[in-house]
Amino acid sequence: MPKLQKGFLWMLIATLFFSIMGASVKLGSKNFSPIELVFYRSAVSLFFIIFIMKKNSVTFHTNFLILHMKRSLVGFFSLILFFYAITHLPLSTAISLNYTSPLFVGLLLPFILKRKFNFKIFLMIFIGFIGVFFILKPSFHDQSLIAGCIGILSGLGAGVAYLYVTQLGQLKEPDARTVFFFTLISTLGSGILLINQDTYTPLISDFYILLCLGGSATIAQIAITRAYRIGNTLGNASLSYLTIIFSALIGILFFREMIDFFSILGMLLIIGSGIFVSIKQSRFK
Repeated sequence: MPKLQKGFLWMLIATLFFSIMGASVKLGSKNFSPIELVFYRSAVSLFFIIFIMKKNSVTFHTNFLILHMKRSLVGFFSLILFFYAITHLPLSTAISLNYTSPLFVGLLLPFILKRKFNFKIFLMIFIGFIGVFFILKPSFHDQSLIAGCIGILSGLGAGVAYLYVTQLGQLKEPDARTVFFFTLISTLGSGILLINQDTYTPLISDFYILLCLGGSATIAQIAITRAYRIGNTLGNASLSYLTIIFSALIGILFFREMIDFFSILGMLLIIGSGIFVSIKQSRFK
């Protein structure tokens, strides 16, 4: 199978399971704090990824530990912000704000990966952030405004993290090892933050949600790591916007969330500009 088709398949899997992860966070937020959800998501994921590494004889040793630490720390803090946004906003809104990450990637590529600056790309990034304005302005009030800003910051963090994932892929680091360090740091980091805090003791019925949260996150993380590892740095990023569509459908069907006209317009601007930026930037790979 050609690399382009493989990248498409892995991104399709990633977007579907990221949507399931978001829905699991939404369900779990009734009883768990965002940091607790990050801990359970990461701990379950860590268990799965160690099993996968053992089964496929992937070692834990790496020659690029510092780069792994950078990717993992940025990803960890981005994940906390993302989960906070999901717990305080409609699912499709939180996902849309997080998926401004390709726009941030477009802004950062000239500085981090030494790509050529392109005026058309900058213009489309600006249009994408107009889409963010349309999502924020008509529906955000008081605490929701704070949650919205946090959602945008999660998109920035995700963009930086994916740049590090790209660098690790270029260095031929195994996907499972990249995910392992991320889940390890996230588990340890969230565990430390939970010390001396009041936490909710899971009931048996909660374990299904937590298992779905960790399992879907693991599948999605491996899939997106592999997609970014294959071929175009940002060619696959345009497909990541399917997560917004999947999440909007889940929000409507399962959480009775309604999406107003301005929010839909904002999402379309983010999706359109993000796809344009992804395609244009992939030509400079």
